[in-house]
Amino acid sequence: MKRHVPALICVAVACAVAVIGASQAPPQAAVDQRIARIESHLLPGIVIKGSPPQMTIAERMRFYNTPGVSVAVINGGVVEWARGYGVAEAGGTAPVTPHTRFQAASISKPVAAMAALRLVQEKRLALDEDVNAKLTSWKVPENEFTKQEKVTLRRLLSHSAGLTVHGFPGYAAGAPLPAVTQILDGITPANTAAIRVDVVPGSLWRYSGGGYTLMQQLLVDVTGRPFPQFMKATVLQPLGMNDSTYEQPLPEALRAQAASGHRSDGKVIEGRYHTYPEMAAAGLWTTPTDLARFAVALQQAIGGKSKPVLTQATTTEMLTLQKGSYGLGLSLEGGSAAPRFGHGGSNEGFRCGMVAYVRTGQGAVVMTNGDNGSRLGQEILRAIAAEYGWAGYPGPREKTVTQVDPAIFQAYVGRYEMVTGRIVSVRVEGNKLLAQMQAAGEQAMELHAESATKFFILELENEIEFVKGPDGQISHLLINGAMRAQRLPPT
Repeated sequence: MKRHVPALICVAVACAVAVIGASQAPPQAAVDQRIARIESHLLPGIVIKGSPPQMTIAERMRFYNTPGVSVAVINGGVVEWARGYGVAEAGGTAPVTPHTRFQAASISKPVAAMAALRLVQEKRLALDEDVNAKLTSWKVPENEFTKQEKVTLRRLLSHSAGLTVHGFPGYAAGAPLPAVTQILDGITPANTAAIRVDVVPGSLWRYSGGGYTLMQQLLVDVTGRPFPQFMKATVLQPLGMNDSTYEQPLPEALRAQAASGHRSDGKVIEGRYHTYPEMAAAGLWTTPTDLARFAVALQQAIGGKSKPVLTQATTTEMLTLQKGSYGLGLSLEGGSAAPRFGHGGSNEGFRCGMVAYVRTGQGAVVMTNGDNGSRLGQEILRAIAAEYGWAGYPGPREKTVTQVDPAIFQAYVGRYEMVTGRIVSVRVEGNKLLAQMQAAGEQAMELHAESATKFFILELENEIEFVKGPDGQISHLLINGAMRAQRLPPT
């Protein structure tokens, strides 16, 4: 099946964001030149040394079966530009604009974390208090793991509360929706297991969307307000995030502005998108521009320049390492030299990413409406980082292609089965060694040689090593040094 998305549609806006202390905006012509360079020079995770890639955003959207992308870039402490590419739904004509709403997926978490920290700031919650002291509609069940250490807000926000349930699949359009308390107890119609403490709170970092769902109930119990209304009043309106809502399901009046989610083959999800009553963990509908406003608010607050939601002290706490590589609601990277914060998101049919620097007033948000959008988003972020000179941001890994005798390729030809059951087919065409996943719509991709046994695939950023068995014949291959694919007998 041929990969296809509609002809690329690009919509740009000049984003005027009033930020205290913002530097003077550069001339629009200079910004347009930067945008053009980014659009035509996306950067994959692997590049061939001496051969700079010429990858356009339109080509990569087609490759990844991703119909729509939206981007916002922060520079000099302001949202310098925002653009939409492609269409909101495959087969349709409605273009993605900077106002098209996408599911933020797990980027819902740091926005919700900001609201929780506002309650801490107001002394209505305490970071290190047992959450059962404030929960009224539901309680964390006590067990042997909670005898000494308790579930606290700090631990919920930093994924160290010892709670289960990594993430949520959402609910198909029209399916019965559970109450949050039903989700917490894993009671029908909830489609995930009960959220429980199964390790000592505070003992380790383990990502838990379940913990953020518990936090959602905590905020509702403390404020007495529906979660979407509380979030609108506490964070979204103060930050000017006017294209954002936590309402689930999405109200009818807002659906025309929403992108549809797409599977990896480019097909629209039945019913357009899933519903997420786990709002704090995955339920935010928003735009890159609004998420960029959120990031700018943190940059400004920690710099002592503006504090519409959080004070400098509270923001500093939010961006202080707690456990693993996590602060309170945000992942933290870059070390002390070039600290940055961010988060990724992955809902059914949507992938997105946000990154921003603590001190330099730089950053970007990319949102896509496809299951393959993660790699596309990373390619766009690398291109932005290179264009704007982001300090310490990981660029592509350079690989040197080694000339090997094509005759050895015949030893690698065959079918290899991964532990997931997927089949990788390896064949020779001319002097090239090709690999192809045996699934509808998958393309054959060239294996570039690093040595006689080690190869890499540019398009997928994968490293492949062919491994011999005791008989000297190829027995299996390794993908990225870890995932094993066993060679199957010839058919």
